Amino acid sequence: MNIALVGYGKMGKSIEKLAIDRGHKISAIVDLNNQKKLFELSPDNTDVVIEFSNPSCAFENIAACLRQKVPVISGTTGWLDQLSEIESLCTTHEGTFLTSTNFSLGVNIFFKLNEWFSQVMRQFPNYKIDVDETHHLQKLDKPSGTAITIAEDIIKNHSGYNKWTLNASMEDHLKISSFRQAEVKGKHVINYRSPIDSITITHEAHSRQGFALGAVLVAEWIPDKKGIVTMNDFIKI
Repeated sequence: MNIALVGYGKMGKSIEKLAIDRGHKISAIVDLNNQKKLFELSPDNTDVVIEFSNPSCAFENIAACLRQKVPVISGTTGWLDQLSEIESLCTTHEGTFLTSTNFSLGVNIFFKLNEWFSQVMRQFPNYKIDVDETHHLQKLDKPSGTAITIAEDIIKNHSGYNKWTLNASMEDHLKISSFRQAEVKGKHVINYRSPIDSITITHEAHSRQGFALGAVLVAEWIPDKKGIVTMNDFIKI
């Protein structure tokens, strides 16, 4: 299949290598130096776009692809306050769109575990919950999109919290602590703390390969889908 890459940083390069290894063709590479290539993408030359760019340009990148009727999967975070506009655009143009804060299969299993465990733990209000996330120094957004997904799922399933806060402890708020350290690919820790003991659930990425492989697997799956789809549609657990 023909895959276009929008964004060509470390993730884009990892995805390119894996896609070629799996027998796919890279139909275009779009980055800040050649944005006009974005408007040349069409169903005639591209089966799917994998978008890992920058929060400042992700919305326009995705919107252009949807208008041109090319399926898009996006892993860029930090722009999701505009998600409803993209979903409306997808519907208007009868397009195909999937966004995820994390394409790693391990992380998506972690999400499912978090949903289940937070439902169990709402019976035990003496355990207070907080989330830690640590990433490499080049990651721009804080907290990570993955940490936000974790927090939102806890809030949905646990009556003790109504919103999350970054690096601040407040009553009825779930605290997310963000750290940036050299060479950390991505680590997320969910802490359940009581005066008696603590329970910790952790996911740590050892390389970008897991993120890249997940994105390529979704790209292989999505071309015959229509509308707004999610990682839950892709991973049936």
